[in-house]
Amino acid sequence: MNRRNFLRTTALGAAIAVTPISFSAFGKDTATKATTPGGRMRLTFEPYELKLKHVFNLARNKRTSTPGVQVRIDLDGITGYGEASMPPYLGENVESVSSFLSRVDLGQFADPFRVKDIHEYLESIAPNNRAAKASVDIALHDLLGKIMGQPWHKIWGLNPEKAPNTSYTISWNDDAEELGREIAECKPFKIIKVKMGVGHDKELVEAFRKVYPDKAICVDANQGWNDKEKALEMCNWLAERGCVFVEQPMPKEKLDETAWVRERSPLPIIADEFLQRLPDVRRAAGAYDGINIKLMKSTGLHEAHQMAELARALGMKVMLGCMTETSCAVTAAAQLSPMVDWADLDGNLLISNDIFDGIKVVDGKVTIPIDRPGIGVVPV
Repeated sequence: MNRRNFLRTTALGAAIAVTPISFSAFGKDTATKATTPGGRMRLTFEPYELKLKHVFNLARNKRTSTPGVQVRIDLDGITGYGEASMPPYLGENVESVSSFLSRVDLGQFADPFRVKDIHEYLESIAPNNRAAKASVDIALHDLLGKIMGQPWHKIWGLNPEKAPNTSYTISWNDDAEELGREIAECKPFKIIKVKMGVGHDKELVEAFRKVYPDKAICVDANQGWNDKEKALEMCNWLAERGCVFVEQPMPKEKLDETAWVRERSPLPIIADEFLQRLPDVRRAAGAYDGINIKLMKSTGLHEAHQMAELARALGMKVMLGCMTETSCAVTAAAQLSPMVDWADLDGNLLISNDIFDGIKVVDGKVTIPIDRPGIGVVPV
């Protein structure tokens, strides 16, 4: 179906019903048969907890799971899939996301291609709620890409061969055997992200280097180094051990201290927790060398694409990251990956209960499903 025929057959002012759904609906692809008659678009959602393969030890918390909500939009037999993932620091949870989605009513939009108008409407419903808004944005992009019959990297004019390698994440584990298993899982990847700020930073790097003396690493301190002198000392120490960059070394509130570290660090300093949405990109330019864009913070693909373009215009490096997510959100982010310098798109690899097939990592490289329209996933 081309866009002109689609718009002709879509009723002016088509209503969108928002209801919780049975999770079993996500276990099959409904894109080939009408699920809602008469051109009605239907937004549905279902909580889904993501189970981590290993305990995730971060500077400010540890966890074995991440709450999530799976979303879909059905229209004329075409299904768009979306997802919200809510690690604790985002300030969202299943209840807040479900409450937000229950208030969404897109029936006022005769043309689903009015992405900017739809985002302005989502902003008017409530402030923040970034992951909830991202789930709608991802599902909408998936739906629109399928209507056009094209993947989003192609719609944006991006070359999938330029997608970078993805890092794979490890964190400190007090159980030596479990830590050994995590390190062993790093073998297929060319760059490893080391989570720091938990008191065993140097021990973790040294344990890793015993197994992989030459493999590149990058570091995410998750705001864990409160003292600028300590942060600079760690940057110098890491530079001698093959580190590529350091992500969010200091608390996001300490902008001046971060700028001080950046001026003296031999490694690029990348903004993560400091950076949420488009206005933060310019603010980051004075204290960071680059930014880490995540769909759950940027409210989805629409704004993430704008953030990447602005960062490039400001001469900044760009990294594309993710939370612990299914292949739905990770593959959506991967559509942007040819635009960036670095990718950290391993969230789906860190969970044991993925329900989508999408992005692949081949010889360490992000590989986008080029033959699938939309965001590039199918439910499994």
